[in-house]
Amino acid sequence: MQHPDLVPHGGVAPGRHAEPAQPWASAVELHAVTRGYGAGEGAVTALSEVSVTFPRGSWTAVMGPSGSGKSTLLHCAAGLERLTSGRVTIGGRDITDASEKELTRLRRTQVGFVFQNFNLIQSLTAAQNVSMPLRLAGRRPSRRAVLEVLGRVGLGDRAGHRPRELSGGQQQRVAIARAMVSRPEVLFADEPTGALDSSAAGGVLKMLRGMVDEGQTIVMVTHDPLAAARADAVLFLSDGQIVDRVGRPTARDVADRLARMEERTTGAKTP
Repeated sequence: MQHPDLVPHGGVAPGRHAEPAQPWASAVELHAVTRGYGAGEGAVTALSEVSVTFPRGSWTAVMGPSGSGKSTLLHCAAGLERLTSGRVTIGGRDITDASEKELTRLRRTQVGFVFQNFNLIQSLTAAQNVSMPLRLAGRRPSRRAVLEVLGRVGLGDRAGHRPRELSGGQQQRVAIARAMVSRPEVLFADEPTGALDSSAAGGVLKMLRGMVDEGQTIVMVTHDPLAAARADAVLFLSDGQIVDRVGRPTARDVADRLARMEERTTGAKTP
């Protein structure tokens, strides 16, 4: 399932015919989201009036220079941070004013997270790490379901191995299996290949691409043009605002746009 462009609110992707709005067409929507920190002269606005829709079954990469608001956008979209203003919906459900208990339940059932540093529990096996979100949600994990999701990430024969017995790429696959075991509405990934060598990163990205082609929604923060080129669309942030986007990206497209953003920031032309 391909989504070459992120769809602005109230419109359709360029070149497509408008269709009646359907509540299941989008996985995540941000409506005029602002997130600020501090007060007075020390106040900082990390996101400013950001509105964007992430279509269901799409893979969106989020890029921009350090301090541009990438991680803040991810955290606000996932319900990890409260908004200063605006609104966020996941699967058509408005989570803006949800209680902490409701947000905790949401994060354990409808949202999956993958981070750069894996965040696996070293004393647990791969299977035990994968089953942890279900246990925290008060559900008894089925061993069959756990082995099935480990099989999907190519680690069906590593269920009894602990993190120290796995390579970096294998540990990230366990982390992805853990995120997917609850069948989330959307998978949020923050630099998922940042700690991997090029070979392991390529394997993880290929696996993520396969998941999206099967209908999974992924929103991924990355600094790597090669990683972003695997996505359906790339969203560029600067100073807390969306400043550019590209559909069907290539690594060169992404690198060129990042270079132009750097030029505008520093005033120096890239060689």
